[in-house]
Amino acid sequence: MGVLEELEPVADYPSIIQGGMGAGVSNWKLANAVASLGQLGVVSGTALDLIFVRRLQVGDPGGHMVRAASHFPERSIAKRIVERYFVPGGKPESEPFRGIPPYTATPTTEQLELTMLANFCEVFLAKEGHSGPVGLNLLEKIQMPNMPSLYGAMLAGVDYVLMGAGIPWEIPGILDRLAVHEPTRMKLHVEDELPGMEAYMDFQPDRILKGPQVPLRRPKFLAIVSSSTLATALLKRANGRIDGFVVEGPKAGGHNSPPRGPMHLSEEGEPIYGPRDLADPAAFRAMKLPFWLAGTYGRQGRLREALSAGATGIQVGTAFALCAESGLEPELRRRLLSKALKGDARIHSDPVASPTGFPFKVAVLEGTLSEQDEYANRPRVCDAGYLRRIYRCPDGTLGYRCPASPTEVFLAKGGKPEEAEGRKCLCNGLMANIGLPQHQRSGYEERPLVTMGDDLLRVKEFLRPGRNDFTARDVLSVLAEGAF
Repeated sequence: MGVLEELEPVADYPSIIQGGMGAGVSNWKLANAVASLGQLGVVSGTALDLIFVRRLQVGDPGGHMVRAASHFPERSIAKRIVERYFVPGGKPESEPFRGIPPYTATPTTEQLELTMLANFCEVFLAKEGHSGPVGLNLLEKIQMPNMPSLYGAMLAGVDYVLMGAGIPWEIPGILDRLAVHEPTRMKLHVEDELPGMEAYMDFQPDRILKGPQVPLRRPKFLAIVSSSTLATALLKRANGRIDGFVVEGPKAGGHNSPPRGPMHLSEEGEPIYGPRDLADPAAFRAMKLPFWLAGTYGRQGRLREALSAGATGIQVGTAFALCAESGLEPELRRRLLSKALKGDARIHSDPVASPTGFPFKVAVLEGTLSEQDEYANRPRVCDAGYLRRIYRCPDGTLGYRCPASPTEVFLAKGGKPEEAEGRKCLCNGLMANIGLPQHQRSGYEERPLVTMGDDLLRVKEFLRPGRNDFTARDVLSVLAEGAF
């Protein structure tokens, strides 16, 4: 019996969760590879509507989007969307992608349909050909697409939902209602809110799917947290069942929680974390729920350590982000892997890069927005809008602004100058990471902005003798060695 065959789930839960890295990096191919080996494969739901239409516009290589769309419950919706965006043979490389409208608190039916279809297709493809578990990772900070994203994924039978980058109080109850196709409502985070006013977003499944529907299976919900204090608060205040926690430390890739207490920076301009920022496994054991440890757990022996500490398992991002099935653009992945193998890769925890206000771990790489010159040369454009913040206008209406948008536009909408300084366009950077960069009409081609965790320098552990690349199976095999 091989190592992978010995890697049995703990009480029907996976031992290893493949992280939901970036928009399109944790794509359906990677999640399918991990799930087919019995562990939790996860697709990132961030900006899937945009990714879906861009895949169609480059000709849908392999025909996977069109094939998956043909299984969507409302075939007429899928047919209309595919016909609108599909370009046989792909658009000319230098031609801009056809855009989609940014979300607002009152999205159109067409926006809801596209978001549902995109999430359905990603989960459908991730689950195809095996019986392993598949999860959907979403960001609480990107609220407005979340309800239709969840519903589309549930229509495809998603097994888990994972959410962090905020406090997902309302998601468990939303999952309960979506499982029986009931209308759902979510309170929106609004800056400059006026006294006595609150903003909500409504989602009605019967606007999309007509007629009676068979109840859906409610996926397990795992909240991504950085402390037992937050986990305890969620258990007390959430409006439905929380099935477990992913406990992310500050060395994990992507968005990190700010340090507890006042923000102090190192000489390199990185947030300084201390003992208060490290989660205590004993506190999570006392909650009697499954939990997975994340942040530098993608190394041989760390699964064994996590299990010994009482965890159900680990979540791993960086190793999977650099494996062969990853959604990273192939040349970009090759360059990152080469730097990691040479030992000269570097990660910078940028406290201001992300418009969300969360520290963001960036891989330092030539030709990407990690370089100051590249950042300075990029015209500030906000044409995707996923990280726009909602604010209350003086007349009581809702407005939308992003600190990474043109500074004069941000300031005109009531933004503060210090909030715009150093902000980078994650939306466009993440699209470039997966080989779908926008070619702006000005002639500028969007540059990548890659996020990785501190395990970047350790990925050589996954290489077999004589090889310079590795697969998801290689990652799982190394992580499982000696764990049981």
